[in-house]
Amino acid sequence: MDVLTLNGITKYYGRIPALNNVSFAVPEGSVFGILGPNGSGKTTMLGIIMDILRPTSGNFLFFGAPPTAAIRKQIGTLLETPNFYHYLSGERNLRIAAEIKGKGLNQIDEVLRKVNLYQRKDSKFSTYSLGMKQRLAIASCLLGDPQILVFDEPTNGLDPVGIAEIRELIKNVATKGKTIIMASHLLDEVEKVCTHVGILKMGDLLTAGKVDEVLVNEDIVELSAGNMQLLEQALASLNGYTSIKNQNEYIQLLFPVNTAKLEKINEHCFRNGVVLNHLRLKKKSLETKFLELTNQ
Repeated sequence: MDVLTLNGITKYYGRIPALNNVSFAVPEGSVFGILGPNGSGKTTMLGIIMDILRPTSGNFLFFGAPPTAAIRKQIGTLLETPNFYHYLSGERNLRIAAEIKGKGLNQIDEVLRKVNLYQRKDSKFSTYSLGMKQRLAIASCLLGDPQILVFDEPTNGLDPVGIAEIRELIKNVATKGKTIIMASHLLDEVEKVCTHVGILKMGDLLTAGKVDEVLVNEDIVELSAGNMQLLEQALASLNGYTSIKNQNEYIQLLFPVNTAKLEKINEHCFRNGVVLNHLRLKKKSLETKFLELTNQ
């Protein structure tokens, strides 16, 4: 079942389009990453989903129905820098958050343990590292046991240790059956944390689907020979590659990841009367794929 369905969401700020006819679905239990460079429309999309902004056109559904106040109570959100009292402890800040939400007062110790802050629950918020502050914000999101969590750039501004902590926390929360929707401009984050991804560029949805299908790695083999025409003819009978490109000085063969075997390619060419003067295997990184998709 799909937790969230977007149908043709369009948003204009004056004459400037922030989102252009965006449609996709978020499966239940997934970690769905909305990936794109800064200014691609990620935060606008989350604002619309959370009813902070109104779309110019289009609509969205939660669990197949228009959003209601009851459904919104099942959503925990972290859309900006958490607004906690610096002079109060982590526990006291969560108590205030629970009182404002009207739920979760009996879960404070539980959520502090989930985010690995129970030992520091009596420390003032001002003494927390950036990563700890972000973990407390996620603990606040977990109050009331929401089924859906929405995060906007959850690792923004964190050092590598803080980033690793938040990534592990999100993965742990996801194992409890929660659906997580998170915006990020970091490809590495989406690759390591998310099960599904939608890639935005300047308000347009370029692609959406499972991470291992959208952000697929490939092996690239570069070849050349004295007679390039003869080489092309020889490669026509080679099996295993998914596409072939003529790059003038080289021919490029694309193989599914970890399937290109240089010895077999060399042997095949030799058997077909072609002596290679260049044969090289290159890995196509996810970063290359992302930059190709966003045309940067």
